[in-house]
Amino acid sequence: MTDFTYDLHLHSCLSPCGDGESTPHSLAGMGKLCGLQIMALTDHNTTRNCPAFFEAAREMGIVPVAGMELTTAEDIHLVCLFPTLEAGMAFGREVDSRRVRIPNRPDIFGAQTVMNERDEIVDTEDDLLINATTIPVEEADGLCAYYGGVCYPAHIDRESGGIIAVLGDLPPDPPFTCVELHDLDRETDYRARYALGRCVAVTGSDAHYLWDIRDGAHTLPLEADPADEQGVRDALLAYLRKGL
Repeated sequence: MTDFTYDLHLHSCLSPCGDGESTPHSLAGMGKLCGLQIMALTDHNTTRNCPAFFEAAREMGIVPVAGMELTTAEDIHLVCLFPTLEAGMAFGREVDSRRVRIPNRPDIFGAQTVMNERDEIVDTEDDLLINATTIPVEEADGLCAYYGGVCYPAHIDRESGGIIAVLGDLPPDPPFTCVELHDLDRETDYRARYALGRCVAVTGSDAHYLWDIRDGAHTLPLEADPADEQGVRDALLAYLRKGL
C-alpha cells in the first residue's frame, strides 16, 4: 500500500470562469511544484483538453486521469473519472451530444480554448460549457460506468452545484460510493448531518486558477506501483468504487 498525493478536480483554460494561463503544461508544472503524484483534469462538460494534459503530466512524472465535472439536468456537479484517456474521450463525446447549446460570452465567462501538446490553441468551444446538460443525476452513474468510469458528487459542502444544496441531502439509496468535500475537515460534521452512508470522502481543489492548486497535503492509500501509470489509475478507481 502506497500513499499518493492527489488532486482529482482541476480545470484548464477550456473551462469558463477560469484562467487562460491554466494551460495543460502549466497545470502539470504547478502540480509537480505542489508535490502531486495524481492529477485529474475535470473541465466543465468536456474532456477535449485531456490529450494535451496527459502528455504534459507524463513529462512531469505525474499520473494523469481523464475526467470531467459534469453538470446534470438538475444543475448538480459530479466529478467523473475514467481508467483510460480513450474512455474519457468517448464519455466526452457522449456528453457533447447531451449539452444544451447556449453561445458563450467570452467577455463575461472567458475564452474556452482547446490546446495541443505544445500548449498551442487549436480550437475554441463556441457554446458555453458550464450550463446544465440533459443528463439527470439518476442516469449519470450508470452512464459513467458504461464507459468504465466512476462518478461522485462534487464539493457537497458548497452552495453552487452541490448536491446537498440542490436536493437537501443525498438521494435515498444513492448509487455513489464517494463524495467530494472542498474542505475535508468538515467530513465529521457532514457525516453527522447528512446521509453519506458508506461513501468514502475525498477532496479536490476545484482550481480554476493555477494558484488554487493544493500543495499535496492530502493522500489516498492505493495498492499500486507509482511507476505503473495504468495500475495507479485502476487502483484509484477501485478505491473510489469500494466505499467504506
